[in-house]
Amino acid sequence: MLLLQQMLVLFILMAIGYFCYKKSVITDEVSKKLSAIVVNIANPALVLTGCMGEEKIQGSELGQTIIIVVVMYGLLLILAALLPLLLRVEKESRGTYRAMTVFSNIGFMGFPVISALYGNGALLYASLFMVPYNVLIYTYGISAMSAGKKKQEKSALLGKVLNVGMVACIVSIIIYFFNIPLPAFVETTVTNLSNLTAPLSMMIIGASLATIDLKKLFTDGKLLLFSLIKLVIIPAAGVLLIRQFVSNEIICGVCMVMLATPVGSMTAMLAQQYEGDYEMASKGVALTTILSVVTIPLVAAIVM
Repeated sequence: MLLLQQMLVLFILMAIGYFCYKKSVITDEVSKKLSAIVVNIANPALVLTGCMGEEKIQGSELGQTIIIVVVMYGLLLILAALLPLLLRVEKESRGTYRAMTVFSNIGFMGFPVISALYGNGALLYASLFMVPYNVLIYTYGISAMSAGKKKQEKSALLGKVLNVGMVACIVSIIIYFFNIPLPAFVETTVTNLSNLTAPLSMMIIGASLATIDLKKLFTDGKLLLFSLIKLVIIPAAGVLLIRQFVSNEIICGVCMVMLATPVGSMTAMLAQQYEGDYEMASKGVALTTILSVVTIPLVAAIVM
């Protein structure tokens, strides 16, 4: 019930963003600036709040999570190679489908949901997902989207692996392991900034949905089938498998959210820059975001 309520809150925030864009309160320029605030300030602050709690996570549990993260991304990469072939996706769209399979919206949507469900302490687990995510999206993601692009262009973007979000994840883990005390005013500032993440990110997603013909989203049979696999089958099967080896409910819950979140918006950005199927990537982000309001609580009811 708590998860359903949280998803309803996120849906309402998305709807507000949608109508703000329709009424020109949020424009394309405003949306870009808000995105910059979320990506470079609010979301990194949210990550840092994970190391500020008094509760400590045992090393064995962190070790378990690291193993799960490595295995999870390994299996997703294998599935990404097979799924476009099984769905008989057109050749020009296969790279986009591969990227959509691997990369979910774990920052904009996953972190706020985990924070609401399990508290900021659980974000330390979630931070471990961001390290391979950032590395893969600027390596595998570029490779999947691009064809025949110059190596110089690719290497320039690879430098973005060490972005603000990645640094925040590393810093939070260092602060946690070395038990570095933070002044009260720093904690208060970080917490206030982190509180911007959920409302701003959901409103930005809602504004992006306002640019797409929503009726056309539900007429693409392959994309609908992909969305079912991405949002229901993969997270449900993944968590059921994880439960065979892990009994910690928070770890299982974090893994469920990480797997069940919709396609990450970065896939559309990469598709646009590296000549992937930008239209398909945008539709994939939009459709899975809308459906996730229902599918995340559904998956949680099945496996949690």
